Parts: sequence; C-alpha cells; structure tokens
Amino acid sequence: MFNFLRPAAAKPQLSLPDLMAKVAAGKVLLVDVRERAELQASGTAKGAIHIPVALIAMKADPKGPDHDKRFKADKPVAVFCASGGRSGMAVQALQKLGYDAMNLGGFSNWMQAGGPVIRV
Repeated sequence: MFNFLRPAAAKPQLSLPDLMAKVAAGKVLLVDVRERAELQASGTAKGAIHIPVALIAMKADPKGPDHDKRFKADKPVAVFCASGGRSGMAVQALQKLGYDAMNLGGFSNWMQAGGPVIRV
C-alpha cells in the first residue's frame, strides 16, 4: 500500500578501487562539491573537477547556458564532499537531469581507500 515509503532498490556500487581506475581512465567524471576553502585546506582527489553543490544543477544541465561540457549524458558521475550530505544532494540533482550518478560520501573515504590526492 505505501510503496512510495520504501527506498528504491539500491543499484550495485563500484568499489572505490574500481572507481579510481575508471576515473583514471576517463570513464567516470569525479566531482568534488565542497567549497573552495575546503579544497585549499585538504586538497582534492586526483582527477576530480570542482563544482560547489550550489552550482551543480546549473553546470550539469545540458540545456542551460552555463553547462559544463565535461558532463556528458553517457558518462557516469561520482560525487563527494566532506561527509556525504552535500554529495547526496548533488546526486539527486544529477539524477533528475538524467545522469547515472553515485555518492562516494566524504573525501576521507577516497583517502582511506588510497585514492591519490592533489593540493590546490
């Protein structure tokens, strides 16, 4: 009766090592949605682009004038922030635009899995 209350079936996620390989190969777009000051304080994942969460829908919308050409309809998107909350909001916005998007959670998840980090 209340099927709308049930969470959608979870889609299998890539392991972080598999995701890192796909990012390195250019098969997945990795997006850091934290603020610039956070990137400056801790660095970011190698291969990630930076788009603050407040701008993600505008930059990812292929019909919008501010569309970032790195977002492609056939390219999966992986998103992270500091702890997973903002990246969750970004994933929802990206999915509404038709992207295959996944939430990696926090930047610490990337680092703990041995993901390469660059300083900005």
